[in-house]
Amino acid sequence: MTERTVAAGRISSDTGMSECLAAAREGDENGFVRLYRDVQPRLRRYASVLVGGQDADDVTAEAWLQIARDLRGFSGDIQAFRAWTARIVRNRALDLARSRLRRPSVPIGLDDLLDGAEPHDAWDLAAERMSTEKAIALIATLPRDQAEAVLLRAVVGLDPAAAGEVLGKRAGAVRVAAHRGLKSLARRLSAASDAANPDAPTSDAPTSDAE
Repeated sequence: MTERTVAAGRISSDTGMSECLAAAREGDENGFVRLYRDVQPRLRRYASVLVGGQDADDVTAEAWLQIARDLRGFSGDIQAFRAWTARIVRNRALDLARSRLRRPSVPIGLDDLLDGAEPHDAWDLAAERMSTEKAIALIATLPRDQAEAVLLRAVVGLDPAAAGEVLGKRAGAVRVAAHRGLKSLARRLSAASDAANPDAPTSDAPTSDAE
């Protein structure tokens, strides 16, 4: 499947979801349900890295209360809607982190995530090699800027500009962070595969981290 074909399919799907968004804003229940089914899995995976799997459901549930309350006043297409909902989830995650600063154990420190080639094909390849849960857990080990960039680009499905709005960064910075994160994931997956198959032939070609 070519990149152009993948992009065309994504545009077609987004057109349908934009129609659901318009209907939901007018109070159509079926449109809202379809929006929820499209966006919620993405938001939950994002939240699971920000606050851990145990709290991800609570964070997204609170986010959806706000989304439902403010949806009628929202304006924009489905990309803008996904960015808006991701920003709400991120803010809820920050609120939760502030409320539990004294707790001794956090699955991944939010502070480790919040400092500051397209990822879709790389994400599809990674998803073929491990379960979604393992993929999200592996993303959570990336440097903070890379983890959020990969999640927003490859999991939530935002373009660089929309992801940048969520993170307060320029689109170019998000693109670079996502690219570096996915390269790091690819190296770790390759190393894990080599460790699991020590007799498999390996390449002697040197690798470089330079971008």
